[in-house]
Amino acid sequence: MTKNANEEQKILTTFAHKLQKLYIANLNNQTKPHLFYMKRLFAIIATVILQASLFCLHTLALDLPDIIGSDMMLQQRTDAKIWGWAKARSTVEVQPSWDMKIYKATAASDGRWEVKVKTPYASYDTHSITIKGDGETRVIKNVLIGEVWFCSGQSNMEMPIGGFWNCPVEGANEAIATANKYKKSIRCATIEHTGADTPQLKAKGGWKVCNTANVSSFSACGYFFARTLTEILDVPVGIINCSWGGSCVEGWLPKDILLTYPDGLTPMDDADYHKKMIMYNGMLHPLAGYTIKGFLWNQGESNVGREKEYIDRFITMTNLWRKMWDQPGDKLPMYTVELPPYDYGDINGDWGAKFREAQHTIAHTLENSGCVCTSDLIYDYEPTQVHGTKKLEIGQRLAYMAATRDYNIKGIAAEAPEFDHMKTVDANSGELEVIAGTAVAQKRPSKGKVTYLYFKNGNDGFSRLDNIQGFEAAGADGKFYPAVVWAGSDSQGCLLKLVCPKVADVKHVRYCFKNFIPGKLHGMRGLPVVPFRTDNF
Repeated sequence: MTKNANEEQKILTTFAHKLQKLYIANLNNQTKPHLFYMKRLFAIIATVILQASLFCLHTLALDLPDIIGSDMMLQQRTDAKIWGWAKARSTVEVQPSWDMKIYKATAASDGRWEVKVKTPYASYDTHSITIKGDGETRVIKNVLIGEVWFCSGQSNMEMPIGGFWNCPVEGANEAIATANKYKKSIRCATIEHTGADTPQLKAKGGWKVCNTANVSSFSACGYFFARTLTEILDVPVGIINCSWGGSCVEGWLPKDILLTYPDGLTPMDDADYHKKMIMYNGMLHPLAGYTIKGFLWNQGESNVGREKEYIDRFITMTNLWRKMWDQPGDKLPMYTVELPPYDYGDINGDWGAKFREAQHTIAHTLENSGCVCTSDLIYDYEPTQVHGTKKLEIGQRLAYMAATRDYNIKGIAAEAPEFDHMKTVDANSGELEVIAGTAVAQKRPSKGKVTYLYFKNGNDGFSRLDNIQGFEAAGADGKFYPAVVWAGSDSQGCLLKLVCPKVADVKHVRYCFKNFIPGKLHGMRGLPVVPFRTDNF
């Protein structure tokens, strides 16, 4: 029984009307004796199709979106929203097997109905949901109760375990080979690309069970997030992958908001994935309200170079989505993935770095949000590979953030070391040995200066003691040169010490602040130091 009753009925009706017109045309042109038989033939065909269309509309009056179906995952311990369509003003009953309570709704004039069912604690037990309306009964089978997360963005979120052409996912074969271990704990719904100029009611893409046959099409970032989180929490985890490669943030915003911006609805180019509002209308709007725990977002490449406006538009988008989902607290978590290192036409350019900086600015500005650092998740040979192979670590870091912030799991390091402040002090004897031969030592051989760099989430130390790469320093002239950096400590805890051979008086410091420069420095738990600059005026 198909779910697209309205569409099918329209097609059948249109076809019948065309047949009727064809019959009339024949009637006007016919003078031969077989006119009677032609008339009867067209009449019979048109009648049969019209009756079939009416029968289809009647028998399929109870209709559900793809996201409400067998193998689905529902958010635990919530009033989970379930909706669909039926005959206007008819009564619909929804009965979940876990409590056998009957939830009733009356279809509105447009046929839409919805109920909110109380869900139990998460478990690996499967359930069913029976929906009755207008003489029909639909049974949704193999339903799991767990944690549901909504994944969106562009290609690095969309990228499946099976990879893209010439863009593999590291560890894909192992992930596929072991997928059956998670058939009772992971579910994924992948939403098909559908662009639309007006908000739609339905989106294609139902739920699938995790197994070796299905998992290669799951979002790699989403799957590794779900796999890590289910291991941490020991409950089922579901992901909804609603993403479109190449999309800009404007593609996920509605027309009324876009028209308030100077660039309005003007796309960056003719590519479908760069069109504005079409993802919002065709993919996001139909899913709004499906009860979830939070959002995961991996996007930004298509907005590089416009980081200032991106801050405002991303915050606007997040607040809009939270309002659309209309869940208690109105502050669903939004966890984003830092833009990966990429050359963007110039390895030593800094527009990619400025965009990453904007992402972390958002994370510190927007309530209940965070950004996982990925500066280390790229190989040295991948400057032109926008789809980095390391997706496992991204999923893990997102899961660590969710586990500590949203599930109050203790003991996991989830926050990467971030620059806090710096100060310049007189060098001690040990530091003088390190800076011997630099411009500082040559100018003031008896004293010398060293710059101390302090980090949030870095008091326990770093992964390297010396030969730390990626740092640059500048004096008052603003010209940056490679710096010498090593690990140290003082009464406040662990820190980094810096001197620069070509800068006697350090005013500003940068770390990995280029389009493509893989980060090599980590905190004690393996989380990378977030790229930064101190000259952001």
